[in-house]
Amino acid sequence: MDGVFLLVQINRAEIVSDDNPELESTVTVGSWVTYWANWGVSQKKVQLVWPEDYAFDLAQISVLSGLGAALLGLRVGDQMPYFVAGCANIVRVQNITKPEPRVAPLFGEQPPLANASIVDESGPQAA
Repeated sequence: MDGVFLLVQINRAEIVSDDNPELESTVTVGSWVTYWANWGVSQKKVQLVWPEDYAFDLAQISVLSGLGAALLGLRVGDQMPYFVAGCANIVRVQNITKPEPRVAPLFGEQPPLANASIVDESGPQAA
């Protein structure tokens, strides 16, 4: 059932570039999300992760879970129904925080290597 729900979410998704400013306010995989659900849980903060990154941590939720699929693509103030054990629930997003990127630039100035010696290749020097 959760897989079908995720497919519905994917089909309604809009593809945008990574540098789109709207992504800062949209739940994506890797986002930290503070949410409220109608089934009595007070505000909770979790990180939406890929299934292979899920570590059975209470601060993580897989994108393949019903709640994870419901959160995907929402913005602050949005709400979405989802199902758990056949019961309908509603999640409402309170806050979204993006993680720091863990990517090194391919081009541009690179930081100096620690312990790297500078090799002078200007040729022999007269004494």
